[in-house]
Amino acid sequence: MENSKETTKTKGEFKEMVKDIRVAMLCTHSADGHIHSRPMGTTEVDEEGNIWFFTRESSPKTEEIEDNPDVCVCYSAPDDNTYVSVMGTAKLIHDPQKIERLWHPLIKVWFPEGKDDPELLLIKIDTHSAEYWDSSSNKMVVLFNMAKALVTGKEYSEGEYGKINL
Repeated sequence: MENSKETTKTKGEFKEMVKDIRVAMLCTHSADGHIHSRPMGTTEVDEEGNIWFFTRESSPKTEEIEDNPDVCVCYSAPDDNTYVSVMGTAKLIHDPQKIERLWHPLIKVWFPEGKDDPELLLIKIDTHSAEYWDSSSNKMVVLFNMAKALVTGKEYSEGEYGKINL
C-alpha cells in the first residue's frame, strides 16, 4: 500500500486497531546481532499506548531485552487488511499488583502455578513510534481493484498508510 492515502492516528485509534489481534510478533535483538521474532499474546494496550505481555523470567527474550531493550511489535490481521508495526523500549516488570490486574485464567496454560509462579513477569513496551497499513475494503473489493489496476495499467492504491501518535 505504498501509494495509499497517508494519515495519522491517535493512541486511542491504535488501541482500537489492535484490540482484536490477540497475537503479535515481538522482535528482539540477540547478543550476536541477530533479530529474533516470536508470537506473543497481547495482554493489554493501556491508555498511554504501552503494550503488555506476560513472560517467563528464564526465557531467552528476557536476556535479549536486558542486553538491548529496543524492540519491534508487529500486528497482522489479513482478514481485515490491517497491519501495524510498533517500535518501542521493552522493560521487564516484577509487579504482583499489575500481574493480578492483567491476569486471565487462560494464562495458566503457560504458568501452571498461576499468579504466584516465581518465573512470572511482565514485559512492558514503552511505545515511541508506529506505522500502520489499513484497508477497510473486503477481500473481493481489494481483488477487484487489483485486477482493475492490472487491466488499466494504473498503479494500485487501496486503503491508508500512516503514523500513530504515541
